[in-house]
Amino acid sequence: MGPDDVSQWGFAAGTVGVPRFLCVVAVGVCMPMKATGTATGFTEIDRFEDGVGWIAHPDEEMRRASHALRVPAGEGDDEDGVLVVDPVDADGVDDLFAEFGDVRGVVVLMDRHGRDAAAIAERHDVPIYVPSFVDPGIDARTQPVTDRLPGTDFEVLRTVDIPGWDEAALYDGETLVVGDAVGTAKYFTTGEERVGVHPMLRVKPPRALEGLQPERVLVGHGEGVLHDGAGALAYALDGARRRAPKAWLGALRSMV
Repeated sequence: MGPDDVSQWGFAAGTVGVPRFLCVVAVGVCMPMKATGTATGFTEIDRFEDGVGWIAHPDEEMRRASHALRVPAGEGDDEDGVLVVDPVDADGVDDLFAEFGDVRGVVVLMDRHGRDAAAIAERHDVPIYVPSFVDPGIDARTQPVTDRLPGTDFEVLRTVDIPGWDEAALYDGETLVVGDAVGTAKYFTTGEERVGVHPMLRVKPPRALEGLQPERVLVGHGEGVLHDGAGALAYALDGARRRAPKAWLGALRSMV
């Protein structure tokens, strides 16, 4: 069951996690969740030594986040490069990640995160890397990856495998990059959670994330957790099911 499912949430089609609009049927409220059009600016987030993130539309409820990650110079390269993950394009964003090197590729982590990957890949003339089990449905050639991103230390972990929802995460021992499985946008978290499991996954949290010890967790919706990511992740996973009713109610209240 994917996050567009109507019956579990009682919402109009296309709601939690991936909507353009959230429509709460019972009260007849409809509010924008996802901005449209090209962003004329962006908000920088998640800066650390080997990467940076941005939110192209900081006022949208979904808080779609993108990241640029430094990768080591490969054979024939004089300098380090950059992988751009789940990008939402914005004016001037190329200058943000240019400080880490030339773009070597674009990565799409899940089937609904095609976003602006094709436009950025075409602009920089680089490949689009997609986990072999993910079909983002973008109008561009993609290069499937399995266990590891080429030329990097990032493992490709399969985090979600349910009908209509395939997703991967990247992990190099220090940095964990996630699509939708966990996030920090307000409809993901409850109580003292610094990062929360996606509302649709709280009953059965992604086991692939258990036991990981990242220093930082970068997410596809919201600002990342840059310190003690392992503690924040463990807390989120351990209590996801127990805190689910409170999280679901909080998600509804935050969106109405």
